[in-house]
Amino acid sequence: MSEALYQRDVYGQTLVELGRQDKNVVVLDSDLSSSTRTSLFAKEFPDRFFNFGVAEQNMMATSAGIASCKKIVFCSTFAIFATGRAWDQVRNSISYSKLDVKIVATHAGVSVGPDGASHQAIEDIALMRVIPTMKIIVPCDGPETKEAILACYKEPGPFYVRLGRPKVPTLDLNKNIPFKIGKAKVLREGKDITLFACGIMVNFALQAASLLEKDNLSVRVVNMHTIKPIDKEVVLDSAKNTKGIVVCEEHTVVGGLASAIDEIVAENYPTRVLRVGIKDRFGQSGDPEELLKEYNLTPEDICKTARKIL
Repeated sequence: MSEALYQRDVYGQTLVELGRQDKNVVVLDSDLSSSTRTSLFAKEFPDRFFNFGVAEQNMMATSAGIASCKKIVFCSTFAIFATGRAWDQVRNSISYSKLDVKIVATHAGVSVGPDGASHQAIEDIALMRVIPTMKIIVPCDGPETKEAILACYKEPGPFYVRLGRPKVPTLDLNKNIPFKIGKAKVLREGKDITLFACGIMVNFALQAASLLEKDNLSVRVVNMHTIKPIDKEVVLDSAKNTKGIVVCEEHTVVGGLASAIDEIVAENYPTRVLRVGIKDRFGQSGDPEELLKEYNLTPEDICKTARKIL
């Protein structure tokens, strides 16, 4: 691992690059541009940036209108507001018409920390996953965040990109594997257990794999950066060629990555799938590291769950 980066810093910088390349890129925010880092775009392209104040529903509806005029719209706020408060507009105004709106939401998960339950989106993937036409990406670090933003810019239609609040370490991923929407990255091979993870949990899954290796266990780790469309092929290969699957996500275990993998396995090749995620609880205020321990999201928790399969 190398330098730790804020994913939202990378997002803001990438927006500026896209703004210089393409005059059709327009950015919207709802009074959180300093936190989401869309302020970087606003400073350079004030005529293509719109701040809606605390009116997320209006922002989403307007983004649909702008996109209908052949613009590529990036729409940002905290994940809890983008998916919860504005769900009706995301569904009916953006997704129903397959408009080119990229919802890039920050401050997802319990790692938001002291802001507490009201600001910790732990249901957002589930809310977005049920919407037809919506694609979902959860990048694991800074460089992958840039790859995700560039990929969704190039592909028409609505996207939900989920980013966190704290800095995350840059992982030593296989640079020979290109980022492709809907195609997972196998980071290490193994024959005993498969660990599927997204977002910050990819780093924890890699750490867990190293710990399990000390017990002579062979662990496959898969970075499932795209939740929808999901890589069905790698899920079934893991179901068939390892003894079980552990899914790791900083999200409720209902409706997110684990549920998506369960659906594939249950219909095609039943095998044991266990979940490392938030178990029917709201978030709470606290230090991010303490909260990750409280909600059993650490590498040690992943190891404990993996051993249950074996």
